[in-house]
Amino acid sequence: MKIPFTKAHGAKNDFLLTWEADAPEDGRAEAARALCARHTGVGADGWMVVTPPCDAEAEGFLRLYNSDGGTAEISGNGTRCAAAFLIRHGLAAGVVRVRTGAGVKTLRLMERRGLEFILEMDMGRPEITAARGFLPLAGGPLDVTLIDVGNPQCAVPVTTFDFDWRKLGAEIEFHPNFPNRTNVSFVCPADEHTIDVRFWERGAGETMSSGTGSTGAMVAAVTRGMAHSPVDVRTPGGTLALRWETNVYLTGPAVIVAEGQFFL
Repeated sequence: MKIPFTKAHGAKNDFLLTWEADAPEDGRAEAARALCARHTGVGADGWMVVTPPCDAEAEGFLRLYNSDGGTAEISGNGTRCAAAFLIRHGLAAGVVRVRTGAGVKTLRLMERRGLEFILEMDMGRPEITAARGFLPLAGGPLDVTLIDVGNPQCAVPVTTFDFDWRKLGAEIEFHPNFPNRTNVSFVCPADEHTIDVRFWERGAGETMSSGTGSTGAMVAAVTRGMAHSPVDVRTPGGTLALRWETNVYLTGPAVIVAEGQFFL
């Protein structure tokens, strides 16, 4: 069968988008793995199945599958890509409401140049489940901050990335303290309003950036006094701008780069 897709990325965190009517009804986990495979598929961090407006509260409904075939509640960068997708197809304009597994998220279009969009997304009110916790590891307890931003985040403060953070990220993702696994961010302060972050995402591994991960990292940094809002989160894929009021607001890009069909 053929699966139509649009490819987009938010700060190099890339996604494939397919309308619900064009997605297979069964076997979506397998389809996600095939589509997202870097060498044998199209290649992406995740696949999003998008439903056009089905109620008065949102311009679209989003189901997110990670590259390993598992599902996720929400992606910040992915939701911006979905908003750009809906705008391009004439289903939204200046304000886009997207229903996700973590509820309806509202985005505002700040700027558009062709297929390049800048959007501000209301990430919601973060829930800090452990401002300072210690995760038991074989090498000793690890100082972490745990946050829920619609999906689980484990933020690890560091002073350098000159260690095998990918290996540690994978260990934390599957730690028995997280029965549903967790997303991991490594947070290094740069100045009062800037942090550098590396991401290990649940079900996707290393990603160039992460919207929810940046939110968790910023909340952890502010909570710990490592930074003060507003905060620029510098990722390998680019800089995301966040501010924390009652809710967290994230501004970043969404770029549509390709369309095609995948032969499943």
